[in-house]
Amino acid sequence: MSGGWLKVVGLGPGTEDWLTPEARRDLAEATDLIGYQPYVDRVPPGSQVRHPSDNRVELDRARHALQLASEGRKVAVVSGGDPGVFAMAAAVFEALDDPNAPQAWHRVALSVDPGISAMQGAAARAGAPLGHDFCAISLSDNLKPWDVVLKRLRLAAEADFVIALYNPISRARPWQLGAAFDALRDIRSPETPVILAQAVGRADENLIVTSLGAVDATQADMRTCVIIGASHTRLVPRDGAQPWVYTPRSYGVRA
Repeated sequence: MSGGWLKVVGLGPGTEDWLTPEARRDLAEATDLIGYQPYVDRVPPGSQVRHPSDNRVELDRARHALQLASEGRKVAVVSGGDPGVFAMAAAVFEALDDPNAPQAWHRVALSVDPGISAMQGAAARAGAPLGHDFCAISLSDNLKPWDVVLKRLRLAAEADFVIALYNPISRARPWQLGAAFDALRDIRSPETPVILAQAVGRADENLIVTSLGAVDATQADMRTCVIIGASHTRLVPRDGAQPWVYTPRSYGVRA
């Protein structure tokens, strides 16, 4: 077989409406799907060979994809959200960057299909909290020490970024999100808006708008994207619903 390729495909946060036409086309043309099982399961049934795997085997998954593509298969590696944001695109390039990687892998036609990230989906549901400077931080300490996570949180808070938190909590580390909120409370006002956006784009979607002083970390899970506002992030009341949250484009002044 010739003409193989490898596409790293972003599925978006949940709803099929947020899947790009490019991603939809590449999924339909793929001979093989590789990814974390819940993401593979989100791809509509087709003729593709499916290779689901566990959540902590990203490099093995990337190597498998590169090998299949080098053999002429058309391989789609699927990620939730955007594959370049705390997801599989970096793992594929890490596998390719290995000095021991086969030369055949370097001849693979490789590209990345961008997707709507979890923070973009969460922000759209809440209003426009990412309307000014922001950053994204993963709370997972699987690949970096917890003290590095805390340092980045504190510096981002001191720099007054809006902060999007990925991988906020899990069964293995149920305490970390609470510790992150405590660290931020030392720097940010208790009135700072906080958004807990759970399962955005799915049937069980839930959005909570609260404050840094009142937020309850136990209301989040691994499907939650957390957004902490900046000093000038504002709430806009609305009837019968939680307030809109937005961060003005101008810093500290009304346009």
